[in-house]
Amino acid sequence: MRRKSRILEDYLVASSKLGDRQAFARLVDLRGPRLLSHATRLLGNREEARDAVQDGWIDIYRGLAKLRDPMSFPAWATRIVTRKCAQLIQRKTSRRQLEHELIVESDAAAMATSPDFDEACDATRVRAAIEALPPVHGATIALFYLDDMSVAEVAVALDVPVGTIKTRLMHAREKLKDLLKGENDE
Repeated sequence: MRRKSRILEDYLVASSKLGDRQAFARLVDLRGPRLLSHATRLLGNREEARDAVQDGWIDIYRGLAKLRDPMSFPAWATRIVTRKCAQLIQRKTSRRQLEHELIVESDAAAMATSPDFDEACDATRVRAAIEALPPVHGATIALFYLDDMSVAEVAVALDVPVGTIKTRLMHAREKLKDLLKGENDE
């Protein structure tokens, strides 16, 4: 199924490059939810993530004609949204950043220790554990496993070297194992 989605996306990118506005609208519908999930993982706030993604789509639309390979669109678009998220974070004051980190940490802790947490659903447990990771590790592992990007695509999307992605994946796997093991011990 993912293969068909990827082929459709490549077609929509190529059509959008030729000025087809309907194709671009379909591209937004197809890729938009993944970009929003990515931005939400990075920012920890869905409303801020929506703003970052909306700003990202403007840059994507403006830069689409310069994109050489339609197959690189997912990583390229994710990279643009990643940069929009970074810009949004940089504009915040240090006080707001501290408050945000405290909120994200308390939400993650509450999610991991919630009595209503459905241990019967492994996918839900893994996603919750990913959300509890530091944002750089959560984004890296989610792009690699959940969005099915290669290490090279994740490196492009997050604008860091391939070696950094491999290191982040290694650390994220260790932290996930600890988080998930900790739940099983309780």
